[in-house]
Amino acid sequence: MNSMKKNENAYKTIGEVAKILNLKNDKKGTFSTHTIRFWEKEFKQIKPIILNGRRRYFDNKTIDLLKKIKFLLKDKGMTINGVKKILESKQTLSLDETANLSIKTSKLRNKILNISKLIKTLK
Repeated sequence: MNSMKKNENAYKTIGEVAKILNLKNDKKGTFSTHTIRFWEKEFKQIKPIILNGRRRYFDNKTIDLLKKIKFLLKDKGMTINGVKKILESKQTLSLDETANLSIKTSKLRNKILNISKLIKTLK
């Protein structure tokens, strides 16, 4: 019983990962999983566990890798090939901190935007 609980904490669904990475579909305002599936095809390092032949589950190591990829593509404006080169080199360690900070910053930015929208509606 206890091992199942531990297992659930170790793995996240693709939807949960999209939320963690703050990958939003701007038109619909929903979290977008197709970006993660696209990156999975592009980057051989991304290896989710696929259960029942369909559902993808991501461990923390893979989620950290996805954070790096998002940071390099979206924040640094790099190309897919540029990111592939970095991931294949040894430069990735220093990225961990920066990528994590970037994700936190974008969440904070969204919170501030939501608060300012709220204030405008109150006026």
